[in-house]
Amino acid sequence: MHGHLTDRTPMLQPAHVGHLALLRSLIRDGAAEGSFDRELASDTAEAQEFFEKLKRALVTGYFVEHDPRTGKIDTVGVPGYVFWPDDRHSGMPPVGFGLFRDQGYELWLAGLEFAKRGGGHGRALLTALLSTPPGQKTYVVRVQRASRYMPQVSHLLETLRFESVGDTARLRWFLHKDAPPVLASRIRGGVNARRTIN
Repeated sequence: MHGHLTDRTPMLQPAHVGHLALLRSLIRDGAAEGSFDRELASDTAEAQEFFEKLKRALVTGYFVEHDPRTGKIDTVGVPGYVFWPDDRHSGMPPVGFGLFRDQGYELWLAGLEFAKRGGGHGRALLTALLSTPPGQKTYVVRVQRASRYMPQVSHLLETLRFESVGDTARLRWFLHKDAPPVLASRIRGGVNARRTIN
């Protein structure tokens, strides 16, 4: 049984390449249950490419993306953190992580060990991540609709002032209630356009 977070302070540290194995494991486990793109659960060429890009991002701070529509290659800043449920980690490995996309004010990827889910750990992870400098500028969160944890994550996001603005084929989009009007309009318009196409 895992303890409830009541009298302990969660701890974050900047993510680095030494955390790659942890992130890969959490992302693969999450992909297998639907919280991330399912392709990342297996050892496909696409998954290998993603994790190689993630490794580079943990070294350089930038993720390289290719836009298939325009053919343009972009580098996107991806500050990230690893998470312990309290400040007494005593050399234990982190149990969660979060990565932000500087482009678009988005919490891009976040994950927590299955054994640590419940007892307030998910709330502590999200609250800690959103308290960081990039987290304070985060207005967008996308959640895989196929995730078995969708109801719990939706509830947590709502308590953190994010509201669902719609679904696309695979994602539910959340927008922070303090999002700048121009960004909010762009996100809502994009979600509505994709919903129409899908």
